[in-house]
Amino acid sequence: MRLTKYAHSCLRVEHDGGVLVVDPGVFSDPAALDGADAVLVTHEHPDHLDLAAVRLRLDRGPLPIHGPASLAGPLGDAAEALHPVAAGDSFTAAGIAIRAYGGQHAVIHPDIPVVDNVGFLINDVVYHPGDSLVVPEETPIDTLFAPIHAPWSKFSEVVEFIRAVAPRRAYALHDALLNDNGLGVLNRQYTALSGTEYQRLEPGSRVDV
Repeated sequence: MRLTKYAHSCLRVEHDGGVLVVDPGVFSDPAALDGADAVLVTHEHPDHLDLAAVRLRLDRGPLPIHGPASLAGPLGDAAEALHPVAAGDSFTAAGIAIRAYGGQHAVIHPDIPVVDNVGFLINDVVYHPGDSLVVPEETPIDTLFAPIHAPWSKFSEVVEFIRAVAPRRAYALHDALLNDNGLGVLNRQYTALSGTEYQRLEPGSRVDV
């Protein structure tokens, strides 16, 4: 598989002629959706689901959207493209095997409602947890994309999450709210403490897994 890391939490996965896009949010480049055969959306927050970009892509042709049933509300008239996914489900998207984990977004604050969130294990190789720190049963995972910074996260908890998943390598995810100072500090800390090969990919970077 070839992965292209777009800004924040967006990944583009190309495998055996299929193109799968994960979490095309408002901080990401809408071009990630060009030529996509299917989309995975972990949850409804705008930094993971750019409704305008998805609707524009749907105007150009069919695009299956796999994610929590609660996405139907935000999607509105585009909800007919939704294939609801719950934790424990296994399915195929763009010809690629997917397993879903989790079920709920991490708690941001007790006063903020918790939305549905599913993490995706892609082709039994790459794990994208969305906005949660749910460890899949199939550990260790080869390649983890770890959410390194968020209003809901704590550095020590993310480090323990990476260690529990025990990936061969971990890449940074959910990093668009950080400036260069914050990125420098966190990259050093995760490299030192995550217990694996850690790297932050610049938007547009490609890796083969």
